[in-house]
Amino acid sequence: MPNNSKTPLLDMVREPVDLRQLTDQQLPQLADELRTELIDAVSVTGGHLGAGLGVVELTVALHHVFDTPHDRIIWDVGHQCYPHKILTGRRDRIRTIRQEKGLSGFTKRKESDYDPFGAAHSSTSISAGLGMVEASRLAGVKRNVVSVIGDGSITAGMAYEAMNNSGGMDARQIVILNDNDMSIAPPTGAMSHYLARLVSGKTYRSLRETAKQLNKKLPEFIADKARKTEEYTRNFFSAGTMFEELGFYYVGPIDGHNLEAMLPVLRNVRDSEQGPILLHVRTEKGKGYGPAEQSDCKLHAVAKFDVVSGAQKKSVQNVPSYTKVFGQSLVQEAEQDDKIVGISAAMPGGTGIDIFGEAFPDRTYDVGIAEQHAVTFAAGMASEGYKPFCAIYSTFLQRGYDQIVHDVSIQQLPVRFPIDRAGFVGADGATHAGSFDVAYLACLPGFTVMAASDEAELKHMVATAAAYDEGPISFRYPRGEGVGVDMPERGSILEIGKGRIVKEGTKVALLSFGSRLQDSLAAARDLEQFGLSTTVADARFAKPLDTDLIERLAKEHELLITIEEGSTGGFGAMVLHHLASVGGLDNGLKIRTMTMPDLYMDQMSPARMIETAGLDKAGIVATALSALGEKAAANQHIVA
Repeated sequence: MPNNSKTPLLDMVREPVDLRQLTDQQLPQLADELRTELIDAVSVTGGHLGAGLGVVELTVALHHVFDTPHDRIIWDVGHQCYPHKILTGRRDRIRTIRQEKGLSGFTKRKESDYDPFGAAHSSTSISAGLGMVEASRLAGVKRNVVSVIGDGSITAGMAYEAMNNSGGMDARQIVILNDNDMSIAPPTGAMSHYLARLVSGKTYRSLRETAKQLNKKLPEFIADKARKTEEYTRNFFSAGTMFEELGFYYVGPIDGHNLEAMLPVLRNVRDSEQGPILLHVRTEKGKGYGPAEQSDCKLHAVAKFDVVSGAQKKSVQNVPSYTKVFGQSLVQEAEQDDKIVGISAAMPGGTGIDIFGEAFPDRTYDVGIAEQHAVTFAAGMASEGYKPFCAIYSTFLQRGYDQIVHDVSIQQLPVRFPIDRAGFVGADGATHAGSFDVAYLACLPGFTVMAASDEAELKHMVATAAAYDEGPISFRYPRGEGVGVDMPERGSILEIGKGRIVKEGTKVALLSFGSRLQDSLAAARDLEQFGLSTTVADARFAKPLDTDLIERLAKEHELLITIEEGSTGGFGAMVLHHLASVGGLDNGLKIRTMTMPDLYMDQMSPARMIETAGLDKAGIVATALSALGEKAAANQHIVA
């Protein structure tokens, strides 16, 4: 914590140009004040805390050394950007972060010139940075481009594709590996810092370049020996061999909380005319805040909390979350079937696979931030007769789509895809919303696509997926708690492609797919007050469709409304396509499809997102009245 006897520095820093007026000796105090501000702000809003705490000194150092925003800094993943936002003119709004009409929890191009690239999914920074390097070169603009990538993010194949490309082009690109967990190579104190400073400096680089030129004039076998000796000597003290093979000049590791060690190295890297450089920085997630340092997850993501104790102010819920229901249900099925395995892409806790892992550690796999690999890994297991449940958030599953098509769908392998965070997710905004999975899976031949309308239905769908061996199958469910229905002891196997009638009526039919069932039932009660007898059905399946149910609803009702918490092109489109193909629209049926709006919605609470999208009870009622015309609308006074 900052020394209160000193003049506060953070108040003097409105933008990085102010920070660059400070001396190196003042920066530790500024970092202390920045850490305190970050803790206080996130205690008010909730959000990502641990990652930001870990990069406080690194953030200060980067903005002190580099000429931002002319020089570009890309944060990967963006949830470590809170200190960056405080230092780049947004301190006065930091307590609006992840709130409606407030700051995004990630970097966002529309928000600030200091956010050159929107990074909310991981492993993109090196590719984007290389693009910026080349664009600047072609434009004749000299600038530094720095990609700060976490040790989790760098596990993804895309990062290595970018490094391979950058090394092959000998691009003047700077990559900072923020290593806070993997322990690629632990720093060795003062010697490590000295070596990092030495090998990043101009003298060493000049000698190395001279040696390279000399090597060209030596006989090949001698030159090869000399090159290997130089490489071995340097890598004896470092973990750089792999990065060197990709064409990067490796420096490090250095202590990312030691400004005295970092600043000269960053200046050397900045002033180098070397091709791509990778600086390996070791940091501690949650650094400087006791409750975070003592937490297993380092308080990665938190609700509002008490600064003194670190206790989070989470509401007490008597209803289990969908994620927990999935995890517990999968354990039940696996107790009866030793072929079931669980797979996660770096999100075991977020998907419920951690629950499965506690029960069956030998049958649980966390492959890191590598969704493409996760999908094909699951396909390989399925090809050998196992039953993989590859649990990935809807928004992250997009990253493995080519593998879903080629490695799973074309081969009709029975991979099970539990899709968490389906629909609106609230404070993480558009980048994390589960918007498109129904559209991009239901178009694939032979794919079975389900959606749970409540936690009991989710339990049934886990059992159904476990028993299904005829091809790939998915089931989606939302973030948060269930709706409070009675839970069966164990899930029942559903008939594939069959929905259910929940409430019978005669005039209006509401056909819900997934999470909108409860609002559909509430809307039906309101419509009854208008004298509009309403049927409510739970589709359960987007593919295969329950065509008998759909055709019956179309024939027996004046109005059919499909409702889903997903994008256009999903369930409603499948229903329209079917009715058009069988002539179900020829009898004067009025039909409306209710989906997410055709835009990317910024962060707000999930309830506000549903309301804004018109997918709540009021929106459903309004859609029905509008479809039926002025006569029905004129009767609104009937509603109590």
